Amino acid sequence: MPLYQMFCITKHFKEYKHIRELIRQSATHVMNSGGVVRKIESWGTKTLPQRMKRQGPYVNEGDYWSLYFDTSPKTLRSLNGIMRRDPRVLRWTVLKLADKVEDISKQGERLLEQTNDPKSVEHVVN
Repeated sequence: MPLYQMFCITKHFKEYKHIRELIRQSATHVMNSGGVVRKIESWGTKTLPQRMKRQGPYVNEGDYWSLYFDTSPKTLRSLNGIMRRDPRVLRWTVLKLADKVEDISKQGERLLEQTNDPKSVEHVVN
């Protein structure tokens, strides 16, 4: 299964339970479909770069968070549908990080090999 990162901006609520419920709903949807949730990151509440509107009034603040998960493309399509219909979601995007988790570790190994090679370091320095 491919590894994805979903980055999401949601409307800011005084009570965090609304965002927690959305994150729980998203993660549960992935897991119930046979996927694996790797990591959940909260980036906190931030002032939006511009006021945004989706299914309601304009807002100036949003809660930023990321969900890293492995799932099938079919589940990803249904997760996008959930995000599209949820009034708490302002913006979201999904990035495909790798076809398999092993691909990321291979990229990391190659990067380490390059940094350990004296010729590549000289090339970067000069």
